[in-house]
Amino acid sequence: MIDQSTYPELEPGTVSADEMTLRPRSNFVNILVLRELESHAVFTTNGEDADIATVALDVEDGQMDYAPGLMFMRKQTGSDRRFGKALQRDLGLFDDDEDECTMQVNEMCQDCVECILYGSAASSDEGNDVSITSRVMYDTAYSLRDASVVIDEKFQNAPGDDYAKSAEATIREPDFFEPGTMFPSVVTLRDATPAELAFVLGITAKNKRYGATTSRLGRVNNRILGVYVGSEEGPANLELTRETITRLQDDEETNYESAADVVMAEALDPGRTAGHVTGAFEDAIDADGLDLQRVSRETVDSIVDVATSDDFAEVLAEQRDHSTAFLDQAE
Repeated sequence: MIDQSTYPELEPGTVSADEMTLRPRSNFVNILVLRELESHAVFTTNGEDADIATVALDVEDGQMDYAPGLMFMRKQTGSDRRFGKALQRDLGLFDDDEDECTMQVNEMCQDCVECILYGSAASSDEGNDVSITSRVMYDTAYSLRDASVVIDEKFQNAPGDDYAKSAEATIREPDFFEPGTMFPSVVTLRDATPAELAFVLGITAKNKRYGATTSRLGRVNNRILGVYVGSEEGPANLELTRETITRLQDDEETNYESAADVVMAEALDPGRTAGHVTGAFEDAIDADGLDLQRVSRETVDSIVDVATSDDFAEVLAEQRDHSTAFLDQAE
């Protein structure tokens, strides 16, 4: 069972399953994640160019700009939603006479945990005109290193299969993010139940493909660094990325003399970086006086263990009943 009585640490940021209501309240869970690429990946909105921003960093003699690569919020939520729907099918949560839920707009079932947590547009079915607002919030994530060192342009030839052939024009492929690129990221749940939190943690722990062409690219390791509960959202991804760069610069073990050395580094140590992401997040909580408490590592590991096991089917089946009752309040 995954509820507040089993895991009382979750109470400040979650709601009891039988207290779900359509009226928003201020119950927040912040999941701190470090996404590390384990293969090349494509994150682009125009099909060719990588998404890049210009960000100012505070340095000793004023400010400097760097150009991080971006992992837009939709690249994260789209992949997680597809994985969540597949997870429900794998656990046998749909009866034989039910249509399994789909990602097609206006054709989502609005009768499963994923739809009611992540949101959906009004269904195309006659008489079902209710739209559901997502209670899972993502934000664009920023690479810790500059785009010039984490993004590569690649070209390929497209020859025929003859033994002898004339020169062919090359084809430019989309920009590739290099393996080892890291994106600090926060996933925030609002007014979620402990079981819904477990669902998102399970997706985060098991989903390993993001971006375009995921059958060949986009392998990602999602490191769950911590879970924080309270009455408000935690630090933003941009603030988190900036502070992590500062902490890496100040780390005596890394030998970086400036922020420029960090963002232009050929590689960053994943373990040390994870520690600095966590430190940056918790320092920002203290500095801003945010009402957030860290959930113990033992509790998080216990929930993830359940959420990634076959026993989770029973938890989700029970949550589905509560989610359906929650949506029925709109009628």
